[in-house]
Amino acid sequence: MNLARLDLNLVVALRALLEERNVTHAGQRVGLSQPAMSAALARLRRHFDDDLLARVGGHYELTALGQVLLDRTSTAYDVLERLFSSQADFDPAKAEREFRLLASDYAVAVFGTELARVVHEEAPGIRLRFTQAPPTVVDDTATLLSATDGLLMPHGVISDFPATDLYDDRWVFLVAQDHPGVEDRLTRQDLARLPWVTYQRTYDAPAVRQLAMLGIEPRVEVSVDSFQLLPLMIAGTRRLALIQARLARLLTPIAAVRVVEPPYEAVPLREALWWHPVHTHDAAHIWLRDTAAWVGARLPRMDGE
Repeated sequence: MNLARLDLNLVVALRALLEERNVTHAGQRVGLSQPAMSAALARLRRHFDDDLLARVGGHYELTALGQVLLDRTSTAYDVLERLFSSQADFDPAKAEREFRLLASDYAVAVFGTELARVVHEEAPGIRLRFTQAPPTVVDDTATLLSATDGLLMPHGVISDFPATDLYDDRWVFLVAQDHPGVEDRLTRQDLARLPWVTYQRTYDAPAVRQLAMLGIEPRVEVSVDSFQLLPLMIAGTRRLALIQARLARLLTPIAAVRVVEPPYEAVPLREALWWHPVHTHDAAHIWLRDTAAWVGARLPRMDGE
């Protein structure tokens, strides 16, 4: 396929058609007349040798290929939009744009809130959109990073992409304030016998791998998709949870829980901002990374640092 012969405007038309599933509505969305959008659909059908939209009764539905193209077209559109919005110069005080960052709720609570405060003061026209990183981030990192402005994630989960370090953290355990079986210290036997609440994604993989190397198999009783739900699942139970110390410091006032140190030397956690190499020399992304590093360096130090 010769990309030089393709009309990239068809990407815009294709996305609108697949999402709207209506020629008239798709045309209105992108500012084309109904005949012009019908012509674009005809060109797309010839290119893909597929109807893409098939009439069923009084409406259109996506063909099998149309369904496949739906997600791919959205990603391609985002990549093209970011490519052609690249700038040689960037003035944050005057700029108006949105940065989309993939992040866990932990990273948003501990770091994202501070970043948002700084951006609010220095760049009033800049919008930040934090989106939960999908489970496919480890297996499909390149595609996800190409369609976003960055990823907040600790070292040890992904590699082979540029990153700037933000801040350090450490792992601690949470137990209920009135836990009947845990006093001031946990033992490794406690970790094996007590039920766990876990964060169901694999982004804390280094910490989980360490448990496996120590021969500890967590008996998971509850799994949640938010680090910030861990204290609420711990309070009033015999459960325990592994959580980042910075987040624990923020959340212990909202639930009847207490922090207990691990009965082993827990692997440290270093949070970083990762990005796709296509953004490396873009002025806006350089400003974003420099600002993020500045914010991370000024977070309060943890005990023991």
